[in-house]
Amino acid sequence: MKIASEILLRPARNIRGSVQLPGDKSISHRYAMLAGIAEGPSRLENYSTGADCASTLGCMKALGVTWQRKSDQNVIEVQGRGLALSAPSQPLDCGNSGSTMRMLSGIVAGQPFTNEMVGDESLSRRPMERVIKPLTAMGARIDSQQGKPPLRISGGQLKAIDYRMPVASAQVKSCLLFAGLFADGETVVEESVRTRDHGEVALRAFGAQLERKTIGGGSEVRIRGGQRLRGIEARVPGDLSSAAFFLCAAALFPHSELTVPNLLMNPTRARLLDILMQMGLHISVTQLDEINGELVGSLQVSGGNLRGITIAGADSPALIDEIPVLAAIAPFTEQGIEVRDAKELRVKESDRIASVAGNLRKMGAEVEEREDGLKIPGRQSLHGAELDSFSDHRIAMAFAIAALRAEGETLIRGAEAAAISYPAFFQTLESLSEA
Repeated sequence: MKIASEILLRPARNIRGSVQLPGDKSISHRYAMLAGIAEGPSRLENYSTGADCASTLGCMKALGVTWQRKSDQNVIEVQGRGLALSAPSQPLDCGNSGSTMRMLSGIVAGQPFTNEMVGDESLSRRPMERVIKPLTAMGARIDSQQGKPPLRISGGQLKAIDYRMPVASAQVKSCLLFAGLFADGETVVEESVRTRDHGEVALRAFGAQLERKTIGGGSEVRIRGGQRLRGIEARVPGDLSSAAFFLCAAALFPHSELTVPNLLMNPTRARLLDILMQMGLHISVTQLDEINGELVGSLQVSGGNLRGITIAGADSPALIDEIPVLAAIAPFTEQGIEVRDAKELRVKESDRIASVAGNLRKMGAEVEEREDGLKIPGRQSLHGAELDSFSDHRIAMAFAIAALRAEGETLIRGAEAAAISYPAFFQTLESLSEA
């Protein structure tokens, strides 16, 4: 679905309806990668429609994995090759997807060939030293542009390591666990702050054995090399990070009513729901199931009085994808929102701290920008303005939500960036908005 480069948004009176979300990006990436190195076929329903996850599929195809899309059912059928992939004839194009480059590098590092991983202009500015250092310690040889893409990876037989991650990152954790499948011995990954565990859950779904234990506020995960994976049939649950935009839209209107079926409810992601309830959004879970190790539920949502909150400490990495939209609605809260310990936002698809602050100021808001976060007072009024997405899908979508309560029209330039994760976003938002 093609999105116009400029989108004009008008204020809404309310949010009402039901939204069926595309498959979760984080899970879709991992399922596609593991299906490619599994033995036998996999069938993945509700695979993410975003461009980032399409980049992962494209890279897997270049590595010799065959797959086909059943477009009428939104199903991806993958024929796994086992752990041995084919040397691609050209660089692996990761597009805008840092998830693809970081996690897939763990698999490529275990292959007996040299290949280059490239990305677009935005991805080429993002830090990759966080995967280069541990993969080099495991025996891969990686050349880069001062720790940034492109990455030239010469892989082969890896050795297990015990690695404590200096930066909380689920992508790095998954990268090293995937690399651990190709290593001699047992690879151990430690994190001081608990991050998303989709990699661990997906590995188990594909038949891998791993050990995981909680250590303080973090965790330790162990995986033994040489394990064979088996193909699966799975339905990817609805993307919780995409749901965040519609949940925040509902939070803006006291009489909103929203239904969200088949939504990912993984405990390492569901902190968003706790935060929104603390802010005054009424959320009830009407159904809860476990599917391939992931919790999936249906939500009934209604608005209330929107209170402020502070996001800091372990909440910052847990909410790293959702902070932009929470910040975008901060002026409409009673007490405002303060974000701390979120310096990682500086090195996303855009500098999201600067992007949020700049766009809010264009809409007339008072904002204090800090090195690791933001402080945005509440009880402010916003007016429509011409805003920039900075080629960042989450910025484009976050300010579409802020525009619902602004006075006058808002124009978002670079709106097509939303297709990175959610091609149907603006169409869905319009269907839920009452003028």
